[in-house]
Amino acid sequence: MSKVTFQGKPVELSGQEINLGDRAPQVRLVAQDLSEIEIASGKHVQIIVAVPSLDTPVCATEARKFNERAASLPNTEVIVVSMDLPFAMGRFCTTEGIKNLRVASDFRDKEFCLRYGTLIASGVLAGLSARAIFVIDTAGVVVYKELVSDIASEPDYDAALDFAELVARNSCSN
Repeated sequence: MSKVTFQGKPVELSGQEINLGDRAPQVRLVAQDLSEIEIASGKHVQIIVAVPSLDTPVCATEARKFNERAASLPNTEVIVVSMDLPFAMGRFCTTEGIKNLRVASDFRDKEFCLRYGTLIASGVLAGLSARAIFVIDTAGVVVYKELVSDIASEPDYDAALDFAELVARNSCSN
């Protein structure tokens, strides 16, 4: 079981830990319009951005930054996953002008969090997702992972986006 911190206090995570080179578990989540979004579909390179809730300053900043910077990536889909209700995610996207990424809710059965090992099992945020980034290539393999060490901190945007761009450009040239 992985551990991270929230504002310096230890937090345990539950679920199956996913590592580089693992086949990404296929998971279906709920989009803001209540349709399904499939993780690890193999259609595009996917940047999966797991956050606790878009209704927090750090998560909102993260979604805005990925929205701005990921729009130019070829053959790449950015999906922000949280436990927020689809309706709240839709309001967030409308209010913030989010158009270059998709939001997906794991509220029904926490399948994403359990299969990717990001479900917070202890502390005040228990039941939400830890902050993490996964890049999944078109073959369905996890090729990049960042489990942010403190849930209140932002991820390394440059590392994730640079790696995803490299993977996407290589998949376009094949």
